[in-house]
Formats: sequence, C-alpha cells, structure tokens
Amino acid sequence: MNKLYLAILLASAVAAPNMALALDKPSGPVVLTVSGALDHPNDGKDAKFDLPMLEALASRSATMSTPWTEGKTTFSGPLMSAVLDAVGAHGKTFKVVALNQYSAEIPAEDVTTIKTILATRMNGKPMSVRDKGPLFLIYPFDINPELYNEKYFSRSVWQIKAIEVAE
Repeated sequence: MNKLYLAILLASAVAAPNMALALDKPSGPVVLTVSGALDHPNDGKDAKFDLPMLEALASRSATMSTPWTEGKTTFSGPLMSAVLDAVGAHGKTFKVVALNQYSAEIPAEDVTTIKTILATRMNGKPMSVRDKGPLFLIYPFDINPELYNEKYFSRSVWQIKAIEVAE
C-alpha cells in the first residue's frame, strides 16, 4: 500500500464516527414513528422504524422488578438515547405516545443522563400489544432504585407507537 492510500484510509476511519448516516427505510411493519425536530428523517419529515432497525441500535438488557410485572423481569432493547441519536433529534422534551393515545412528556435529561431503554423484548421475547408491546419505555430501576417512584412510573409508557420531539 502506498502512503497516500493509507493516509486517506486512516482519515476516513477517523471521520466516519462523526458523519451522519442516512437512516434506512423500514423493510417490515413500522413499530415506531419519530416526528418533530429531526435531522435524519427517512419518510418525509418523520423517521420510521421496524423492529430490526430498533434492535440494531446500541442497547441494554436489564433484569428488575416493576410495578407492572410479577417478580423479576428482563427487558431489552435500544437505549432511548440511541434511537434519538439515530434520527438526529434535537429537542428539550420528548412526548411518548401509546396506541391508546396515553402520552407522557419526557425531559431530555431522562434520555441523556439516565439509561432509559425502549424495550422491544420482555424475558427475551418480542412484546405483543397484550403484553405492553410493541415498545415499552423502561427506566433503569435495577441500577438506580431512587427512580422507583410515581414520577418515573408515569413516564414509563407502554404500547408505544410514536415519539414527538419538541425544541
């Protein structure tokens, strides 16, 4: 290899993490639509995700007790921050909307400083609508017991269909 080729290869590798990549269009059923202040939509002004797209993002798995499940339950899925980074969200609040139109306002701090999970799986299995799916916003009660209170319970939306990003 010549030195110029090596220099170009090295420069592109260093620059790659900072480059904005296009968000692919979903190939399967859409389970999440993100709208509002986004830099990387994939469908008009919105960003739509199917389950494999979400599960390809940086994720977390956690086993914990919750007010909505019996005993210890394992939740896994992308970090909420990874989802919002993928769409280039720039907002101060995020309105998380459920299939039944229940919604909760999530402050940006909950996404940037707390390892919230947009759970796609419960005990290793995709969640059906009957079992609080397809998506469930889970706070890390396992690593921060101080979050186990009504304030965060009310933000833990299940049957999520959309996130609206507000500046």
